Amino acid sequence: MRVLLVEDEQPLAKYIAAGLRKHGFAVDVAFDGRTALDKCVVTPYDVVVLDRDLPVVHGDTVCRELAEHGAARILMLTASGTVEDRVEGLTLGADDYLGKPFAFSELVARVRALSRRSAPATPPLLRAGDVVLDPARRTAERAGRLLHLTPKEFGVLEQLLAAGGAVVSAEILLDKVWDEHADPFTNAVRIAVGTLRRKLGDPPLVDTVPSAGYRIVT
Repeated sequence: MRVLLVEDEQPLAKYIAAGLRKHGFAVDVAFDGRTALDKCVVTPYDVVVLDRDLPVVHGDTVCRELAEHGAARILMLTASGTVEDRVEGLTLGADDYLGKPFAFSELVARVRALSRRSAPATPPLLRAGDVVLDPARRTAERAGRLLHLTPKEFGVLEQLLAAGGAVVSAEILLDKVWDEHADPFTNAVRIAVGTLRRKLGDPPLVDTVPSAGYRIVT
């Protein structure tokens, strides 16, 4: 899942980004509103975690523009957590609102909940044949056997299962599972799919579609 974190306090932004990455999210960071809007033009984010008080372009303006033109779900963060502020944030187009300070576990839970409301919505558990993946608990099993996957392998499997058998290109996997620092010419996707196949075992579950991408077969 690809997340954009927009926070002008750089130490806090780095802390939040590192924590979200530990929970399996691919995270890009913007330190001002203008950069956030520019990033959203080129990258289809699933969720935008948006601080309200931003430099260059205020968070309210960013929220309004993203709500009008983007498909990403918006979680607004702010140091002011009054009822009036929450109502105003939601009126601007935010899907959820979280006041600072917050428990990190709550932030993670809210981001996951918003991702499940994206279009098309994904179910809490993803299944194909005897494979079951739980995005919230970060667990994957095959025939009751726990799969020990790296964060990237887990992300690839999650995207393929969510596609329901449709072909997912390497470019989409790179967009959804890796962050903006990934080299677009890297073979990281091919390597991750290869190790994922070995860990899944037989019968084969991930099929390569030449010149198109990968899909789940059962």
